[in-house]
Amino acid sequence: MEIKTFGVVGAGQMGNGIAQVAAMSGLNVIMHDISDQLVQKGLKNITKNLEKSVEKGKIASADKDAVLGRIRTVTDLKEMREADMAVEAASEREDIKFAIFRDLDSFCKPDAILATNTSSIPIGRIASQTKRPGKVIGMHFMNPVPVMKLVEVIRALATSEETFKLTWDLSLKFGKTPAEANDYPGFISNRILMPMINEAVYCLFHGVGTKEDIDTVMKLGMNHPMGPLALADLIGLDTCLAIMETLYKGFADSKYRPCPLLRRYVEAGWLGRKTGKGFYEYA
Repeated sequence: MEIKTFGVVGAGQMGNGIAQVAAMSGLNVIMHDISDQLVQKGLKNITKNLEKSVEKGKIASADKDAVLGRIRTVTDLKEMREADMAVEAASEREDIKFAIFRDLDSFCKPDAILATNTSSIPIGRIASQTKRPGKVIGMHFMNPVPVMKLVEVIRALATSEETFKLTWDLSLKFGKTPAEANDYPGFISNRILMPMINEAVYCLFHGVGTKEDIDTVMKLGMNHPMGPLALADLIGLDTCLAIMETLYKGFADSKYRPCPLLRRYVEAGWLGRKTGKGFYEYA
């Protein structure tokens, strides 16, 4: 099977990044979201990223136009019937993802691969919503997608070897470095990262240090490029909370209990960069 047309469900922060790297690899891309406003916002972000690359001399202006020419925006999920593979990049909520996968299973051609960019929800749980569990896989990109090299590839119990191989090879075609993870809540990346972020929030909650000092210790002492609280703002505090809740529910272990301060921030609508306020404030 050759993947020529690649679908992306969700044109937000992750979705438009995935659409960009797919189009830059030469694939025709169908980018979907629930409203024209959202897909146009995603396309605008892709255009902005490509224009920056032109200004830096990384790509030619003609290349930018060619990439944009390979991206088609849609608001009807039925348009995914043309896709050889579709990746879901919607909110980190089981009900939303389950509904999308049931629809994709209905609309997409029988041999199409269905991937999810979930940060923590077990792939087998998502695959069970479809009649093609062998063709369902996790393809977890990192943020920002055009910059970050890693793609975590997660196969469920039912995922076929062919599906895994095609997804692995496609990650390489996208210019990424794939890493295989087994199907446990949080996989490798967020099973390690999110408890660290959660513990940093506990340090703030307990008054161990200011947000600046906590981030400085991790940047200068542990050689992290960004402090955990600033990183949480970049990821989105609602996403961090959703992942911690998945870990807590999945392992029934108190070490994964979300910090009450993280929950309070999310309830207040302080979600980080995307709302202009999280642990830090953004213009």
